[in-house]
Amino acid sequence: MSEILFDNALWRDGCPRLSILTPFKGDDPTPLLAALGREALAPGAQAELLILDDGSRDPALAARVEAAVAALPLPARFIRLDANEGRSKGRNRLVSQARGEWLLFLDSDMLPDRPDFISAWLTLIDQDQPAVAFGGFSLDQAPASPDNALHRAIADGSDCQPAAVRARMPEKIFTSNLLVRRDVFAAESFDEDFQGWGWEDVEWGMRVAARWPILHVDNTATHLGLDTAETLTAKYEQSIGNFLKITARHPDLMARYGSLKVAKLLRRAPCSSACGPCSRPMSWPRLRR
Repeated sequence: MSEILFDNALWRDGCPRLSILTPFKGDDPTPLLAALGREALAPGAQAELLILDDGSRDPALAARVEAAVAALPLPARFIRLDANEGRSKGRNRLVSQARGEWLLFLDSDMLPDRPDFISAWLTLIDQDQPAVAFGGFSLDQAPASPDNALHRAIADGSDCQPAAVRARMPEKIFTSNLLVRRDVFAAESFDEDFQGWGWEDVEWGMRVAARWPILHVDNTATHLGLDTAETLTAKYEQSIGNFLKITARHPDLMARYGSLKVAKLLRRAPCSSACGPCSRPMSWPRLRR
């Protein structure tokens, strides 16, 4: 696996406490980079950004990302891979090149909901030094359309919750907006046996929650990448293997999850045919029984 590194002018002298880690494949992360660049950080705020192109093979996109990284007012590194290595391995790679004591996993299709998003994370680090903290996500800035109505309904009903509600199931976290102390990640990294889409972050949260407290806070970012019903059902179908892995490893915790609710919503989704992508994944959430 070959990689190409591009560092902006501030990278060499950076001395960060917080490393923001963002992988992408095919999606355009420049709106997120622009939003991070607009935050008026205090001098010496001690934050850096590492962004990974996990095998997009899109020179025009890479050029836009490189230009955005060059313009960022904080130390930043752009890593390009010539082939996709996957969600777990890619995030582990980002950690291996990060320099901060705290790691903020922030997905490329997210957009901070407050103008002091990074500063709020740095304040939490200074005050609480958390082992793990999840900021949550919202749909506040995501455009609504009939095409993404199903995904919006699922996210609104299950995932877009305030911290007090999320704290009832502390292990239910996502890498969309997740802060981790380096020593915690050194002991529990993402499991690279998880391939394709889904569940690797939830499984990580279940392992970590058994050893460290997971703090839930309200420092949300909007999930912009809402999928169509067809794309969403295809992703659930792709995640069957990962779902089986996590159910076998954590049966008691998985019994608390609302996968059947997702299945019922997906069953109402429009399908291209009776044998299309909606016809197969309907059975796998029942495996949690």
